[in-house]
Amino acid sequence: QVQLVESGGGLVQAGGSLRLSCAASGRTFSRYAMGWFRQAPGKEREFVAVIDWSGKITYSTDSVKGRFTISRDNAKNTVYLQMNRLKPEDTAVYYCATGGAAYTMLGVRSQGYDYWGQGTQVTVSS
Repeated sequence: QVQLVESGGGLVQAGGSLRLSCAASGRTFSRYAMGWFRQAPGKEREFVAVIDWSGKITYSTDSVKGRFTISRDNAKNTVYLQMNRLKPEDTAVYYCATGGAAYTMLGVRSQGYDYWGQGTQVTVSS
């Protein structure tokens, strides 16, 4: 099966930055859209951002728009989430995910994603 491994999480002060990485294996990475979700303590899993197969089309949720940037490097089978101006409410476990059909964009619903990483913890202190 597809394997997704997140990395780059950690503890950061409010206003700081982190870059998350998600390394993929087990499928032709460049053919599929990739997304980031997060889950804070006591809350449901939340969509963060998605990027299409080519890297030309992206979408992010309003709460992170202008602060987070999703990108991908297909040569490295890796998708990134650059997180700037972090806030305490960004504290969560961040998950990388993929699925759907090749060359097809994914949306905001977690049901559209078939494969998930195990997550990386991001903690933003105030």
